[in-house]
Amino acid sequence: MSDTYEKIQMNIYQSGDEGARRLPISYGEWEERARQVLAAGPFDYVYGAAGAGDTMRANIDAFQKYRIRPRICCDISNRDISVELFGARSTAPFLLAPIGVNSILHPEAEAAPAKAAAKLGIPYILSNVSTLPMEKVAEAMEGAVRWFQLYPPKDRKLTDSFLQRAEAAGYSAIVVTIDSTLLGWRERDLRNTYLPFLSGHGMGNYFSDPVFLASLDKPPEEDLRTAVEKALDEGNHICFTWKELDYIREQTKLPLLIKGITHPDDAVLALEHGVDGIIVSNHGGRQLDGAVATLDVLPSINEAVNGKVPILLDGGVRRGADVLKAIALGAAAVLVGRPYAYALAVAGEMGVREMLQNLMAETDLQLAISGRCSMKEVDPSFVVKVF
Repeated sequence: MSDTYEKIQMNIYQSGDEGARRLPISYGEWEERARQVLAAGPFDYVYGAAGAGDTMRANIDAFQKYRIRPRICCDISNRDISVELFGARSTAPFLLAPIGVNSILHPEAEAAPAKAAAKLGIPYILSNVSTLPMEKVAEAMEGAVRWFQLYPPKDRKLTDSFLQRAEAAGYSAIVVTIDSTLLGWRERDLRNTYLPFLSGHGMGNYFSDPVFLASLDKPPEEDLRTAVEKALDEGNHICFTWKELDYIREQTKLPLLIKGITHPDDAVLALEHGVDGIIVSNHGGRQLDGAVATLDVLPSINEAVNGKVPILLDGGVRRGADVLKAIALGAAAVLVGRPYAYALAVAGEMGVREMLQNLMAETDLQLAISGRCSMKEVDPSFVVKVF
């Protein structure tokens, strides 16, 4: 695979003048191009964060506290950046994070990133609030690895239905997201008076669910606002406790991950309640302003978990160096979010595929130039904390 990644870079160099017309290379370019093609509401929905945006910036800045310490005179001819998670191999040490309402970014909605991920062998985590129902996304991915994110509904029958549908559609893990039981104070969205759910975006799994539809007096096509408000109320599960997690654990035999952990004590509790994996996340800074950065807390959570289950990191990952720093500090893999959302907005499936291929190539080259050949060689000695 290392030859493939080297060719990605060389193909760009050899494209000559055509290179100037290529899709973006850097994260900043993808973001700027997305800003140009999207209206203010959709762009700010992805770009924005809670409050002053301090948590989102902290996620990014945390990576600068660590520097890679390369080794020299190493044979780096045979490299492998793949990782294994729950018995399935990912071609790269990252997954596509669950991002909802993709229809505000591109007409193909979640099908585009799902197909791009499938073609590259990268797991895709489908958002609970996808515009396309989980079954249609599964069809687009065929046999590729996919996980389903669950915002736990208040109605346990709806929880049961979502889980049963996910299992039937071939999703191989459930990601219970517990840091979004209330919508954060997002100033950009408030300024734009923009909440895409109100116009029906992100309702695919609700509006195709028999349990949810049976709870409505009128179908969504006859009373959209009431149906949307009912779905949003289901997601505002402010009484969700460890007892509710126990219930979900009992309803599925699939690997169960909990997303939203930033405190080591909660990581220990999650283990006690039977989770199979932990995702260190603060929802990309979109929920709680002024919260801790995920990379800052990763080492303490890694120590608390002590290898019992895989730990994934979400938040602030923009470059190959970020991927490797997170793995050095204890992550088995990372989640990539905003980068692929911008690429989707710019060029649909092709954009997501291009962005992912470039990130894979960059990660491979970073690994090689640091004198390592596989993720197993990326350990705490790989980085030095500088401040």
